[in-house]
Amino acid sequence: MTKETAIKLFNQKQVRCHWDSDQEKWYFSIVDVLEVLTESIDPHAYWRKLKERLKNEGNETVTNCHGLKMIAADGKMRLKGINKLI
Repeated sequence: MTKETAIKLFNQKQVRCHWDSDQEKWYFSIVDVLEVLTESIDPHAYWRKLKERLKNEGNETVTNCHGLKMIAADGKMRLKGINKLI
């Protein structure tokens, strides 16, 4: 695992991230961050409901959220539940 695909620890929980050297930006898994911040049992469901509520309120941040593949627990690159904010 390199700096570009490192896993960060916060409160002893893993937060997947990716370093984009071209844009010089870090991208973090929203689902992982939500799990740490909310202690939700199902952070994927929490994120889906949060996106729905934000869209209903007219918040445009969610529309600028695109999937980004990151390393999953099984070592494979996965798109599901990983997002980057633009």
